[in-house]
Amino acid sequence: MKEQKTIAVIGATGAQGGGLVRAILRDSGGEFRARAITRDPQSDKARELAQLGAEVVAADVDDEDSLRRAFEGAYGAYCVTFFWAHFSPEKELAEAAAMARAAKGAKLKHVIWSTLEDTRKWVPLSDNRMPTLQGKYKTPHLDAKGEADHFFVESGVPATLLLTSFYWDNFISFGMGPQKGADGRLAITLPMGDKKLPGIAADDIGACAYGVFQRGGEYAGRTVGVAGEHPTGAQMAESFSRALGQEVRYNDVPPDVYRGFGFPGADDLGNMFQFKRDFNDYFCGARSLVVSRALNPALLTFDQWLARNKQLIPLAQTAGSA
Repeated sequence: MKEQKTIAVIGATGAQGGGLVRAILRDSGGEFRARAITRDPQSDKARELAQLGAEVVAADVDDEDSLRRAFEGAYGAYCVTFFWAHFSPEKELAEAAAMARAAKGAKLKHVIWSTLEDTRKWVPLSDNRMPTLQGKYKTPHLDAKGEADHFFVESGVPATLLLTSFYWDNFISFGMGPQKGADGRLAITLPMGDKKLPGIAADDIGACAYGVFQRGGEYAGRTVGVAGEHPTGAQMAESFSRALGQEVRYNDVPPDVYRGFGFPGADDLGNMFQFKRDFNDYFCGARSLVVSRALNPALLTFDQWLARNKQLIPLAQTAGSA
């Protein structure tokens, strides 16, 4: 049997990284083996991955030397940052730069960088259509990832820039699921108008990344976007209604209203949704469903994801929306 090549996975106990580790492990006879990189190898999630057959290695994204050691001997690496853990674009930039340098130092053959658009290329800081945040960003959790692309492009390591999409898992863990308004009726609230919102099961991002690694040189040096489906807000509400067996409406609000909801990151997310709404043709076009399904034939549609996860979605009693 041919010796398997190692893929080192940053954030292996998280959504994207965990999806990639599981995709590699499911393909036990494939050409790759999984090295799960985590700060705490003794955590429950890390132990679970080890039991499934992953090599678990300790490293910290804030410690470049530990990253380089964790990458040593690997064929490739999956690199991702964790904005919502700290809300700091500068921290994301520093972590991405460290990952790129560590990948070069370990002489990796292929790196996938999980990224998003730098929205300032479409909406400059001088453009008042959306507010400038933290002094120099329009959408901090997107902009820093897009700005960091050059670290990987210029590293000399063959790199694929993987444009991700809205996690449907946000309806479970981020408080975005259907909420009851003052009238007692359920609604999802998004500032998207009638535009499409490319979305994906977080686990499927990892499975798509596995497809990129399997194709190797075909995607090195390229940008590829992934999504499971491109539904509108109204279509998602219809899907929720079918899945939950009760009516769920789509509550379309202006971005300014969404930015004012007051939860941590509301202004950032309001700008994000406005960017996706205002540049919808570009955003959807950059995330081909045909390419995504070719990379991951088991890709879930929104209805399929809901069928599997509807019981996990909390239905809040009141909505913080207009």
